[in-house]
Order: sequence, then C-alpha cells, then structure tokens
Amino acid sequence: MQLYPIKFTPIAKETIWGGNKLSTVLSKDFPSDKKIGESWEISGVKNDISLVANGDLKGESLNNLILNLGARLLGEKVYQRFGNEFPLLIKFIDANDALSIQVHPDDQLAKERHDSFGKTEMWYVLDAEKDANLIVGFNQEVDKQIYQQKLEEGKLEDILNAENVENGSCYFIPAGRVHAIGKGILLAEIQQTSDITYRMYDWNRVDKSGNSRELHTEQAVDAIDYAQEKEYATQYSSKTNETTQLASCEYFTTNRLVFDKLIDCDYSDLDSFVIYICLDGEFEINYNDNEKIQVKKGESVLIPSELDNLTLNPIGKAECLEVYL
Repeated sequence: MQLYPIKFTPIAKETIWGGNKLSTVLSKDFPSDKKIGESWEISGVKNDISLVANGDLKGESLNNLILNLGARLLGEKVYQRFGNEFPLLIKFIDANDALSIQVHPDDQLAKERHDSFGKTEMWYVLDAEKDANLIVGFNQEVDKQIYQQKLEEGKLEDILNAENVENGSCYFIPAGRVHAIGKGILLAEIQQTSDITYRMYDWNRVDKSGNSRELHTEQAVDAIDYAQEKEYATQYSSKTNETTQLASCEYFTTNRLVFDKLIDCDYSDLDSFVIYICLDGEFEINYNDNEKIQVKKGESVLIPSELDNLTLNPIGKAECLEVYL
C-alpha cells in the first residue's frame, strides 16, 4: 500500500497541575471536568502506544506500523539505530499550576537503573500568561554538597534559575538539567521516548486524597548536571517562509516554520521520518500526486520516510514545528 501522512489519536493525561487549555486553545476532545495536563501526540511508550486516527491504517498501533513497515516508515538509518522502538515522544503540556522541580537521567544511567532511554527534551512555548516563568538550570555555581544542603534546608529555589517566558520562547533541556514548567504556560515538548522523571521538590502539594506525590531525591543526586550555563534560552530569529533551526542533537532536530505561501519539501537525503506539529493556523500537505491532508492548530502528523517529496500549502498563514532525526 501507498503510505500517507499519519495522524494519531491524542492520549490525555490527567495531572494534579493540569488545566483545560488543551481543549480550549488546541481544540482537543478531552473531558472538561478533568485537569488534563498533557496530550501525548505521538508515543511509543509502553502502555501508552499511539493509535492511527486516519486513513487505511486507522486503528493500527504505532508499534505495529513499525513492525510491518520498518524503514519505509522510520528511514533506514533510524530503523537500524532504534529497531522497533519509536525514538521520540511528542507532547503538548498545559501547566495550569507549576510542575515539580525535576531532572531526567541520561542514557547510561537510565539503562542501568530502568533499562530505558534517558530523556533529553526541548520546549516551545505556545501561550504564556503575564509574568509566567519556568525553572531551568542553576543561577550560580553549585556542586552536589551545596545542592543537598539547600534541599535539606527547604531553600532549593535559592539556587535555581527562573526565567520569564513569552509566546515563542524556546528551551533545550539536555538530560541532567534541573527544570520545572511554571504556572500559566502552554507548550509543545519534543523528547526522547522515555517516561522517567526524578522529582526533587513538589511545592508541598497533596492530591485530592491528601497524599503527597512520590519524590526521588536520592535518585536525582547522581542524575543532575551541576554546571551553570551562561544562557539557557534558545536565541533565534526567523523569516517568513524559511525554516529556522531551534535545536539539533543526536536525538532530534527541530525547526520552526512560519509560512504564508507554498513550501516545497524535499527529504530525499534525510533518511528519517518527519513530524509536523501545527502551532497556529492550518495548512494542507500535498503528497503522492496531489493527494491532500489538512493539518490544523493543535494537530501533529507523522510523515513516513518513504514520502520524501511533498508540499505544504498554508490556508492564510500557518506556523509549525518540523522534527526529524
């Protein structure tokens, strides 16, 4: 069969800090009476495998697609590297309240402890309320001893770097970097396929049953990168109808594209699947001799590696992220 751009049914994740912007801003069909903090757009995480939402493959799991299609879907180099595991997890996150202060292990530590990939990720802010901020890295030189002392004293925030954000703010979060999304932020997250998070501090919150969430303070100590960076935010400038690179690492490359005219995409030298995450507006993908599929704000679509030539046609003006390996 001929392959086509594949959409998946979003997976709703109820959280203690979630809100309703995934429904009201991104038009997700999620329960209005629940705090939905995350929409897992494309996931190969065990027990949370995405299901195809469109076309002849509707209802098939992402895992089955990889088993049956292999390099046709992923690209030869990606398939050789990751086999039948999808390497990325794509999310939208609605922080109606602050997330816990946390850190993720790198590949080596995650393999030793959990037989898993580590988690390097990036954030792109879609919507930020006035004075919204997030935590990323340290604001001074820190070592393990200083960190543990501040944690024990309940003064961890004293050494953490907090930054105000606005629509379009972008952050690359390598494994080991301490971070927390602040209240009033809606963002897109691109990350390695991993659901391992070490919570260091959770603002003394309790759930509706009066229970605190589990912390992983001892596990976090050896996962943290204690280095202080001069700058944490990604600085970029972009031109309409041209892609702008936001992040590039061994796990993914992410570009931003704002366009108001037809864009020709030639991926014949890429040897990777491509994911489009529509952040604003809507556009058509033209493929396979003028077949079309429409992508709207809040939707994500997986382009199989086999579809290496296509065009993007905005309906008015559109903004999207382009992700590949």
